Amino acid sequence: MTLLGVNLGRIGFLTELTPPMLFEKLEEIAAGAGRVETRAMIETETVRNGDNGERFHALNDVVVGRAAIGRTVQFTVEAAGTTIGSYRADGVILATATGSTAYSLSVGGPILHPESREIIVTPVAPHLAPANSVILPEGSRVDVTIAAGQRAIVSVDGQPDIDLNGGDVVRVRTSEHTARFLRLGPPGDFYTRVGRRLNWLSE
Repeated sequence: MTLLGVNLGRIGFLTELTPPMLFEKLEEIAAGAGRVETRAMIETETVRNGDNGERFHALNDVVVGRAAIGRTVQFTVEAAGTTIGSYRADGVILATATGSTAYSLSVGGPILHPESREIIVTPVAPHLAPANSVILPEGSRVDVTIAAGQRAIVSVDGQPDIDLNGGDVVRVRTSEHTARFLRLGPPGDFYTRVGRRLNWLSE
């Protein structure tokens, strides 16, 4: 399945067309115009007491966050068996290239080319630590372990939160699935869209 994004809102990083443009281009699209842009997804599962839980796939991001307003959560992030950081923070975002222009961007994360397959790890408001992102290569496995005595939640692409307790591990890796988007403009149009949406360029 290939998706064609139509911008019905304000931002629309995934979209090229407005509703009027869609009707103008419909004949071309039906005739096979455009190219397919393939975007990476990530897979996540929650490990409790050593047992693997249900798996989910995300196009944008997996967010591990605090369970209550006004409280932080303590957790450790590991990749390839190496500890990246131990944080007390509002949470951590594990994002795809698509998600790099979503929540991750709003907390200072980098923007990746849409067909990049790396995973971005960005802590959210860490206490007494800089909120720097780490970009991990395709094939990396990231483990977020909740510290003992802590409570947290995990959200996959903004879907209903799943409760986490101390010792639970949220495991994220590159998914075998991808998302396909129909594009009518050249690859460089992505940077133009980003620049305009972020007010780097005039319309």
